[in-house]
Amino acid sequence: MYAIIETGGKQYKVAEGDVIKVEKLAVEEGQEYSFDKVLVVAKDSDVTVGAPYVAGAKVSASVLGEGKAKKVIVYKYKSKKGFHKKKGHRQPFTELQIKAISL
Repeated sequence: MYAIIETGGKQYKVAEGDVIKVEKLAVEEGQEYSFDKVLVVAKDSDVTVGAPYVAGAKVSASVLGEGKAKKVIVYKYKSKKGFHKKKGHRQPFTELQIKAISL
């Protein structure tokens, strides 16, 4: 059984027991979190597709922790002008473990 959920402007395909990293959520470590924006739920060969979301479907997960992704370097320059600008960014994330998918 798997589901496709939407969070942080992105879509994730999840199954029970999966560990995923999503955009940072305002929950603390050890708490439960449930997603109600479920786009697709598939159980064996039975697939339920929402328009846009599946009514009554929920995916529950527990929060494992928070962190920051690897640093991404943004480097800008203009040739022959002496213009150089270097900037780094680390995107914060929340790590979740999927507990249950209910329809």
